[in-house]
Amino acid sequence: MRNLILALILGLPLGVFGTERLAALSMLETGNNDRAIGRAGEVSRYQVLRREWRSVTNSVAYTDSETARHVVLAIMQKRVKAFQAAYGRLPNDFEYYGLWNAPSQVLRGRVSRVVAERCRRFANLCEREQQLAQASTRKVF
Repeated sequence: MRNLILALILGLPLGVFGTERLAALSMLETGNNDRAIGRAGEVSRYQVLRREWRSVTNSVAYTDSETARHVVLAIMQKRVKAFQAAYGRLPNDFEYYGLWNAPSQVLRGRVSRVVAERCRRFANLCEREQQLAQASTRKVF
């Protein structure tokens, strides 16, 4: 429901912020570890740089998954809009992770091999999350 409200407020399709993408992002970045601290000081399960975190909220509740989720959605809203302005469409899963991990590379249209490999892993995780979500909604008689 929160994704629907956010998408409506921002004027973006719900799929841009699908729960599968957020689940895959958290899994890939930290294995869903809310207390993870990255080498460059990134915080939360999503590994957000502190300066980016502070651009969204004054909260220091880095280990709170809902606060982290809010921060990620706000950051990605800006990046998705920039992508949409540059390419006239929404990003696919590969590009979405690239926008999270290396936005300037994606917006330039060229990603490094290292980033591309992580983007492929993310796209695969998104697909798996979608399959699991679909399987859990099917009824077995």
